[in-house]
Amino acid sequence: MAEVAQPPTEPQARHVTYCGVCTLPPEYCEFGGTAKKCQEWLKDEEPELYQRLYSDEAISANLSTLSVSVQERAAKDAAKKEAKAAAAEARDAERRATSKVQIKRVERNKRKHVSVVIGLEVYGLENKKVAKDLGKKFATGSSVTKSASGIEEITVQGDVCEDIKEWLLENFEKSIAESNIEIIEDKKKKKAAAEA
Repeated sequence: MAEVAQPPTEPQARHVTYCGVCTLPPEYCEFGGTAKKCQEWLKDEEPELYQRLYSDEAISANLSTLSVSVQERAAKDAAKKEAKAAAAEARDAERRATSKVQIKRVERNKRKHVSVVIGLEVYGLENKKVAKDLGKKFATGSSVTKSASGIEEITVQGDVCEDIKEWLLENFEKSIAESNIEIIEDKKKKKAAAEA
């Protein structure tokens, strides 16, 4: 008897759902630090998958295979991870609330000025991307440099401090409050030197 060869079948693509909170697949959310928030998100966004993973039957089936000591240890570990994530989130929120974005007007030569922006990293913004956007917005040169103290700063050509403040408030109103932006005038003290 001759065997009839079957043509190879094409592999089927799988649709993978990723959590909107921790960006892991929902099956692995328990290993992140935000398990409770992930469960709430999954319940709202993917109710069928939530039922499959977190229904009473699924949880009891998974727990029945574990010993009592392992169950207790897993509960303690989950509580520790959740507490650690909450503490880190609180620290980040506190740091954001207390830190300031400084916009300085620096005089270069006679009537030439540049605007320097410092402190955007705390709010999760990438300096290079913001510098590029500012350069496009104001049609001027914009770059990221390191200051003498080693802090990255965005330098924009021209005196556009007020415009930068408005632009930051328009584009990043959710993360940066107006009270956290301060404009600093960096003037050379020619009059004081002339009087002395």
